Parts: sequence; structure tokens; C-alpha cells
Amino acid sequence: MRPVAYEGGQAVAPRVKVDVTEKNGAYVVHAEMPGTKKDDIQITIDGAQVTLSAEIKREKDVSEGERVLHSERVYGKTSRSFTLPQEIDEAAAQAKFNDGVLELTLPKKAAAQRKQIAIQ
Repeated sequence: MRPVAYEGGQAVAPRVKVDVTEKNGAYVVHAEMPGTKKDDIQITIDGAQVTLSAEIKREKDVSEGERVLHSERVYGKTSRSFTLPQEIDEAAAQAKFNDGVLELTLPKKAAAQRKQIAIQ
């Protein structure tokens, strides 16, 4: 699917904007994903790296006899990855999607204890 918005003559892909905060031993991520349905969002966690992928689908194509005069809304696939300072406990991660905003609660994985080994 092609993006339909243009900026400076170039096609622009949808961009996911995120805010990340830290609270009660977890990272809280708010990601703007307007026009996306929750079934079209994928969340992947690999250690401390989080990847958000989505497809924003065009609701309708231009019908016969209709002419687009101006279009700024963007459609297509988008992906955003970022790395957090500490690994995530994937089993305890939670996601909510409301009014075009994805909210992730990503508890930090307990830090592994250092192990000292004896020399034989």
C-alpha cells in the first residue's frame, strides 16, 4: 500500500510518535497511532528492544467522479523500534489501545545477580 501524503514532493510514511516514562519499576510507553485498529498493531519485545508495527488502512478509495483536492492523512505500513535502558519482563507486559493511543506497561526484568566463581 502506498502512502498518500507528500511532504516536499516526497511520499511520507506514517510515523509513530512515542513518549516513554518510568514508574513503579516499569516503563510506560504512550504511542500515537491515529487511524489504526488494534487488530492491525503488532508489538515485539526482545530484551530491552521494543518494536511497534502497524498498518493504517485507507477506509475508502476515491470513487468514480470524485477528485481529491487535498490530502494530508497518511496510509500504509509503519514500524518504530527503540531500546530501553533495561530488559523487559515480557510475561508481565501489558498493552491497551484507546482513542488512537497505544499504552504499554513494560515491567523491568529483575537484574541478574553477579556470580563469582572459584578458581580451581
